[in-house]
Amino acid sequence: MPDVMNSGLGKTPARTRKAITVFITGVIAGGLSGAALGVLWWSLAPRVSVVVTPDRVVPEGFQPQEYFAANIAFGAVGALAGVFMAIALVSMRREHLLASLVAALASSAVGTWAMWWVGSNLGVVDLANVDIPDSTVLDGPLEVTLPAMLLMWPLGSSLVIAVMALGDFLAERKRSRSHSA
Repeated sequence: MPDVMNSGLGKTPARTRKAITVFITGVIAGGLSGAALGVLWWSLAPRVSVVVTPDRVVPEGFQPQEYFAANIAFGAVGALAGVFMAIALVSMRREHLLASLVAALASSAVGTWAMWWVGSNLGVVDLANVDIPDSTVLDGPLEVTLPAMLLMWPLGSSLVIAVMALGDFLAERKRSRSHSA
């Protein structure tokens, strides 16, 4: 007769396996969507005009609106990505929001980095190896100059999961009050 009591030894519990699956899915989806959203950010954000001289590359005049618009575009795309990614991850693991939160934060770290890297490196030209006339004006590379914009994806994800946890708490509280009365 097989040992029924010890047949499950050495196996990962299903709940842990599901949490790990959500985590891995979140990281992969964050990287892929971050790369795609980097292209979107690159196409949406305005460029700062730069003057290229033999010695250096400097912005052409004072252009705060271009820097600001690029930052806002990055933050808005990141916040929307965080909301949708959190909803997707929570739908995979609704009964355990902590696993969804960890997966969403890992997804947001990978996704934000991928979005920044792809958006910043699209269309980059190595000016040292290009022959251009002195004082040429070109569109500069995209930059995130407000570090807080890097936190918009994790903020969007965390907000969705916090709202869902609050909803679960209030529903459980209402249910316990109706049973005790």
